[in-house]
Amino acid sequence: MPETMPLKGLTDEQLIARFQGGDQAAFDQIVERYQGQLINFVGRLLNDRNAAEDIVQETFLRVYRNKHRYKEIARFSTWIYTIAGNLARTELRRRKIRNFFSISQRGEGEKDYEIPDTEIDVEKSVEGSLIKDMIMREVMNLPVYFREVIILRDIQDLSYEEISQILKVPLGTVKSRVNRGRSQIQKRLKGRI
Repeated sequence: MPETMPLKGLTDEQLIARFQGGDQAAFDQIVERYQGQLINFVGRLLNDRNAAEDIVQETFLRVYRNKHRYKEIARFSTWIYTIAGNLARTELRRRKIRNFFSISQRGEGEKDYEIPDTEIDVEKSVEGSLIKDMIMREVMNLPVYFREVIILRDIQDLSYEEISQILKVPLGTVKSRVNRGRSQIQKRLKGRI
């Protein structure tokens, strides 16, 4: 156990290098460092915590299996967020296909699937959390290409450069998407906040 203490002070890149060298404790430290952040990112992207936990588990599995593919060209955080983001986008595509087929294969007279009520209980919420919930609902209603950048920038607090590398889109595109996504949210919330 004394070896795990110094690991906390290492950079991500030092941890992955130690893991590539066979240090299992370094991988455990990577998981501890990133698990919460990635579940938050993927969960908000999918609006589904259970699916997010599965995707993050798959992300760490891929990091484990492909540890030697990481090269210190980009930051480790960029690499792991890219893996998680790609898996989340794949899940979103699967859901669209499933929804299309489940809707198109319904017979006449069949009802839509019941959608759970996500309304906020006003009596139990404070004004700040109401506003936060309203904003998050609007974020979840954005197209995925706006939603991703808003979550990465405004919730995960990543730099525009990191987002550009994670999503593999030009820096100007990232800035434009952030601005356009924020603008859409502001328009939808105008007069409600």
